Amino acid sequence: MSALKPYVRSMDGWWRRNPFFVRYMVREGSAVFLAIYAVILLVGVLRLSQGAGAYNAWLAALTNPWAIVFHWCALLMVAYHAYTWWKVMPKTLPMLHVGGRRVPEIALSAGGWAATLGASLAVYALVRWC
Repeated sequence: MSALKPYVRSMDGWWRRNPFFVRYMVREGSAVFLAIYAVILLVGVLRLSQGAGAYNAWLAALTNPWAIVFHWCALLMVAYHAYTWWKVMPKTLPMLHVGGRRVPEIALSAGGWAATLGASLAVYALVRWC
């Protein structure tokens, strides 16, 4: 008599079979860009502590075409990450009520987008002003 083999489901490409999981994996992958960008900023702080020459060399490195392409990709990934975050946020919050009425999900997401846009514009204005 032969031994029975247990059924083992293949996990190869599991996330590519469903568009929901593809979007989920792209969102999770966007964190890699955020982590790399955080390291770039930390290197900038380190170079700043090493003096003007080191800091100016770091700034010059950021003008490299590959650095510019990375920053554009990082910007797109951060925008996608923010979009998905504000889209899912109303589903994860407890129901909010104002004046006895439930706040619609679109209002919560729109409020998050408005806050993100406002903070981004404030940072941009601050950087331009300095």
